[in-house]
This record gives sequence, C-alpha cells and structure tokens, in this order.
Amino acid sequence: MPLLDHLIELRQRMLKAVIFFVVAFFACFYFAEDIFAFLVRPLAETLGAEASNRMIFTALHEAFFTYVKVAFFAAAFLTFPIFAVQLWKFVAPGLYKHEQRAFLPFLVATPILFFLGGALVYYFIMPLAWDFFLSFQTPGGEGELPIQLEAKVDQYLSLVMRLIFAFGLGFELPVLLTLLARVGLVTSQGLAEKRKYAVVCVFIAAALLTPPDVISQIGLALPILLLYEVSIFCAKLVEKKRAEAEAKLDEEYQ
Repeated sequence: MPLLDHLIELRQRMLKAVIFFVVAFFACFYFAEDIFAFLVRPLAETLGAEASNRMIFTALHEAFFTYVKVAFFAAAFLTFPIFAVQLWKFVAPGLYKHEQRAFLPFLVATPILFFLGGALVYYFIMPLAWDFFLSFQTPGGEGELPIQLEAKVDQYLSLVMRLIFAFGLGFELPVLLTLLARVGLVTSQGLAEKRKYAVVCVFIAAALLTPPDVISQIGLALPILLLYEVSIFCAKLVEKKRAEAEAKLDEEYQ
C-alpha cells in the first residue's frame, strides 16, 4: 500500500486501542478506591491495625487526582496487550512467516515479564522496604517529640508506581537483549565478556530508579543480574538457530 494508506491503517488501529483505553479508564476509576486500597495493603499490614495509623491529603483536590492517576495506570496496564496486538497486526503483514513466528514469543513475553516484575516488588520488596522506612519512627519521650509516619496519598502512589515500573521495565532486559542478538547487534560472547560492566551499570540504574534504601536497590539489581545471565543463554540459542539456518541454506545451494 502507499505510505498514506499505511498511516491511515495505523491511525485506525491506534484509535481502536485508545477507545479500549478510555473505556478501561472509566471502569478503573469506578474501582479506583479499591485499587488504591490494594496498593496500600503492604503498608497497612506493616503498620498494623492501630487506630492512629492513617493516610492524609493536604490539598482539596489531592485525593481526587490520586484516584485519577490510579485509574490511568490501571487502564494502561490492562490495555497494553491491546496496543501491542494492534501494533503487531499492523507490522505482521510485512513480515515473512518465519519472522512472525520468531517475533511473536517476544510479544507474549513482554507483558508477562512486566507482571512478574510488578509482582516481585509488591509481594516481596515493598513489605521489606516499608519495614525499613518505618524503623525510623520514634516514640518520643521527656523533652522529645515523637516522629511518626503520616503518609500522603499522592506521594505514596508516586513511590509505588515508581517501584512497579522500575521492576517491570527491568524485567524486560531478556526481551531487549535477545531481540538485539537476533538482529546481530549483540552476541552472547560479547555479553559474557562485558558482564563486569553490566554489574556496575545495573547497580547504578537500581540506585537511580529506586528509593534511597539498600533493600529495594539490591532487590532490583539481583533479579536483573540473573535476567542478564538468562539473556546470554537466550542469545546463544538465537545464534545456534541462526547457524543451523545458514547451514541449511548452504546445503540447499550446494
């Protein structure tokens, strides 16, 4: 098709995905309070059931816009597969059958790995990190004032979303490196030789993406380093399949 027809098709597919996103946004906004309660549960369990424990907002519009952000992030998470499928339907007709079979697993693996990263931070990292942060509370005494947490709803949401996206994107490393290996931009040998540089870069990225505590930084760095090793293995598999395909082509030409 001419370029203009391709652009029209892309616009139509993205319009469908946006419509799904808008519907999901309003549905998520209806359940925004429940979704936010789910995100707050690790903090609530760490704090305990004392009556003095609470969350606050200091601006009249703060709670409302927090729920809007909750609905936006939840809708984006739910409709990401739809956007990915629409992009795939747009690109797939221009690929050969073997190329479609090769790239389809990456399309499936991307949301699964992101979900695994988010699950790790929610069920393991957040309880440990919250317990660490809450250890700085002091009861006070004679001549001293107590230091107690009164978490703001918008700041808590920002911190949680930052952690979830940091871990989710970090877990996409095997997909990225395997794709780069598939197009020949990286090799398994090169990845293995640069392992020591990768360790330094991973810890720097973890320090930038997570709150300034050792627990969440190490909790992000160690899984990514493990996934880096998985990426090397996946790159070896890609190179092996490529070598087999090239050998088969040589046999056919001979």
